[in-house]
Amino acid sequence: MIEIKNICKSFGNLEVLRDVSLSVGEGEIVAIMGPSGAGKTTLLQIAGSLENADSGEVVYDGVSITSLKEKALAGFRNGNIGFIFQFHELLPEFNAVENVAMPALIAGVKRKEAFSRAERLLARLGLGERTKHKPSELSGGEKQRVAIARALINRPRIVLADEPTGSLDSRNREEIHSLIADLCREEGHTFLIVTHDSSLTSIAHRVVEMRDGRIASIHTADPDADAESDAKSEAGFGE
Repeated sequence: MIEIKNICKSFGNLEVLRDVSLSVGEGEIVAIMGPSGAGKTTLLQIAGSLENADSGEVVYDGVSITSLKEKALAGFRNGNIGFIFQFHELLPEFNAVENVAMPALIAGVKRKEAFSRAERLLARLGLGERTKHKPSELSGGEKQRVAIARALINRPRIVLADEPTGSLDSRNREEIHSLIADLCREEGHTFLIVTHDSSLTSIAHRVVEMRDGRIASIHTADPDADAESDAKSEAGFGE
């Protein structure tokens, strides 16, 4: 689905990314991990067209977004990429359904359809009774669920998440992990996630370790097999 090819990026004399290449397949959860300063967030921002690389290319299904003009790039981003941020970045003056519907309205979806789609998403994420609540009236976990719904509203090809559970307690982290895994397995959504949360690797298909602006290693896992094994254990099989 997405190919990141030979990306280099510097800020002044600081070399942040050094010839980084990575591919992400449809329906995958890929977690990018590594110490602070490894270049994880910068790579995610370049993949999402929020930052320009000094050299290299980002390709979505054969479309090189690196060469798109700003207006075309903004339209591509709105229609194909969903974003989840660590601190949710919800607009405080709007309620949950309004926050979720906003990207659809920007994309030109009619108001009735945008709000209907937002309400269905919120209900799918367990917030059917919280649609009229403003961010100040929601818990941390609920805010992040609203942010996930907002990321999904335009049915993006891929969701890019920067520390999506970094500000949550352990219980809410586990709930968000389960939600992401369910969305991938049941709805086919693709996730590229930057995280310091090692427990998130339990739901990832691949874990990318970054150090000093380079990819140090890529570990392949099978979270579906782990889930099936856990289910059998709970049912008393395989003993």
